[in-house]
Amino acid sequence: MSRGRHATPVKLARKDREELLALIRRTTAAQRDVTRARIALMAHEGYSGAAIAQELGVSVQTVSLWRQRIARQGARGIREGERSGRPPRITQEARLQLIALACEVQDAHGRVTPTLDEIMARAVERGIVEQISRSHVQRILQAGDVRPHRVQQWLHSPDPAFREKVNVICRLYRKAPKNAVVLSIDEKTGIQAIERKHPGRAPAAGRLRRREFEYIRHGTQALIAALDVHTGQVLGSCRDRRTQDDLVAFMDSVATAYPGKQVHVIWDNLNTHRAHAVWQAFNARHSERFHFHFTPLHASWVNQIELWFAAYTRRVLRHASHLSTAHLRERTAHFIRQRNQTARPFRWTFRGYPLQTGAS
Repeated sequence: MSRGRHATPVKLARKDREELLALIRRTTAAQRDVTRARIALMAHEGYSGAAIAQELGVSVQTVSLWRQRIARQGARGIREGERSGRPPRITQEARLQLIALACEVQDAHGRVTPTLDEIMARAVERGIVEQISRSHVQRILQAGDVRPHRVQQWLHSPDPAFREKVNVICRLYRKAPKNAVVLSIDEKTGIQAIERKHPGRAPAAGRLRRREFEYIRHGTQALIAALDVHTGQVLGSCRDRRTQDDLVAFMDSVATAYPGKQVHVIWDNLNTHRAHAVWQAFNARHSERFHFHFTPLHASWVNQIELWFAAYTRRVLRHASHLSTAHLRERTAHFIRQRNQTARPFRWTFRGYPLQTGAS
């Protein structure tokens, strides 16, 4: 009676055994590689193919295949070899050229985002490939994480004094001067008092909240607000318009709210903020207590009041229904009072100056 073929003997060098043991202990190793490493080590210890198959839950044929490879190649034998098959029709060099082609500007004075069809046609015109399908171009771009149809907005600050202005503002954000308050001030204009024409529907399981599309306009308001950057307290006022007189009247209320203190004002370069004669006269009335600091051009994000306005938009305006401008003013004043009760300063940070130069 035949006993079958003898199992291929496996003898591993000490270095190979240590490498395989390290692979088994590695938590990120692929399961197939761990199984092959265990086959190699158990074969080295003299276990039969059937015993190894039963212990590891694989077939005897699988054990025999990898046992033979490991006997010939040692620890390197557990790695996958090159598989036969049709060679790739698009070379790696052509793939890189296609990705570079997709990153080119489509039209310097017009549309800049190319379509897949345009990339495909230009690749054939330039001789990068003889022919290629639209879906193949898409797969190559996806593999390279290139999305030429997507655009992210970015605004460059052309202010030559960008660094100096930001440094001054950041110093004020870190610490207020002695007997002084630092206020971020700005206006949010064109706030519409919109009433939904019909009531919405509440959300339910598997159904989003529904909001009626039609609405009734009741006019607009302008909100002028001043944020104390070190306490988070806000002084705000809703008005029918945003004129120079409205802003001066609001600043008079700021002077009343902070008597006897030096007031450092951070705001943007709006024309009403830059009216030097107006603010010289205003400062003269208030004992020269006000010091005005302007954010760099196209960098209103440096002004922390924009963060507060974002919270106000989410909590008061978004998806709301206001019956009148008076109702809008009432809800705005309530939000300011409520938020001031638990006010905290923003954890605002500035990482550096790449935005000035466009460097990445």
